Amino acid sequence: MSLPFPQVGMDFVYGFFHFGMGVLCDIHFNAEVSGVENIPRQGGFIVAGNHVSLLDPPIVGSFVPRQICAFARKTLWKGSFVSWWLDTVGVIPVDRDAGSDVTAIRRVIRVLQADKGVIVFPEGTRSATGRLQRPKSGVGLMACRTGVPVVPARIFGSYEAFGRDRPLRLGTPIAVVFGQPLLPGDYDDRTTGKERYEHASERVMAAIGALERPRPKVI
Repeated sequence: MSLPFPQVGMDFVYGFFHFGMGVLCDIHFNAEVSGVENIPRQGGFIVAGNHVSLLDPPIVGSFVPRQICAFARKTLWKGSFVSWWLDTVGVIPVDRDAGSDVTAIRRVIRVLQADKGVIVFPEGTRSATGRLQRPKSGVGLMACRTGVPVVPARIFGSYEAFGRDRPLRLGTPIAVVFGQPLLPGDYDDRTTGKERYEHASERVMAAIGALERPRPKVI
């Protein structure tokens, strides 16, 4: 059973924006969620979702009843209010121009080892078409190195609401589905050698792709 106000257990600033984003999602996108019971109540975990819109990180995060970390481009830190906010809510900066950002990955691993959660998007960047893309090896590396549960998540409707090179369309229905957690035995195959992390990412991506949008409730 989920708490009616999970923000009580979060840092003040994070909890404030968590609650506010949930309200905005409900008002502007009639957002629905299913599978919240699949989010681990304790211990480190990864939420891995598809990525088709700038709306994805805040929308998914607003439905996770625990405080989690996310990623953002390092260039967003410009010594302003935005920088303060990103640091305060625990966003991890990533240098995309550096290819594999080892510093960011190490920080994520420390977060997971501290029994906290992280949201990642295995595809690495937003899909230009709304369709699923091939995953990068990053989520597989993080999962295999820490052995934490990976919760697959699928966002429906955010591409239509605010996809790449598309205008913002308030009122577009959005739904988020959380699948059953993948345990190390489900994604980590050590016999794959050098392709271990890539193989793990592909298994996570397959779990994301298998999630279906909930059917409308009949009243």
